[in-house]
Amino acid sequence: MKIIVGLGNPGRKYQGTRHNVGYMTVDLLSRRHHIPIRSRALRALIGQGIIADQEVVLAKPLTFMNLSGQAVSALVRKYQVTTADLIIISDDVNLPLGRLRIRAGGSAGGHGGLKSIINELGTEDFSRIRIGIGMPAGDMVDYVLSKFSHSEMPIIREVVSRAADAVETILEQGIEQAMNRFNAPSL
Repeated sequence: MKIIVGLGNPGRKYQGTRHNVGYMTVDLLSRRHHIPIRSRALRALIGQGIIADQEVVLAKPLTFMNLSGQAVSALVRKYQVTTADLIIISDDVNLPLGRLRIRAGGSAGGHGGLKSIINELGTEDFSRIRIGIGMPAGDMVDYVLSKFSHSEMPIIREVVSRAADAVETILEQGIEQAMNRFNAPSL
């Protein structure tokens, strides 16, 4: 069993915002693999199915971003998995718009959702796919809660598709192969 969690904020108000690219990726995986995300449990919307011959849980925490760890820790306990079976998908202001960064572990990098997960699980050792949303020129909170512009949407659709491809690669071939394939060289 693998648990794939897309971070974001619940509710229509936050749909299409920069902070919700994790939700967008899980929604795409749901459509690609015909896994409805309808159950409300463990402080998340969840769906169960098969991707790459592996049983998966797709989850979107309903706790709001900075409390994501509450839902993630509940999922880990309920499904009795280790953090090695966890893939977290989040936004990253430290990456240029459209860039992916996959890691097998590491710090929160200033991301409130990842910080909450690390605090709740007591470890940084879980896979994460970070999607670049670019650095704001102004207020950080306003920026991450803003919607993508019309000109940014093609870039976001493409990077969300690549993030879903990266999840599938992790499940099929492992995180090392996914990092080799999707992590762009440093600028």
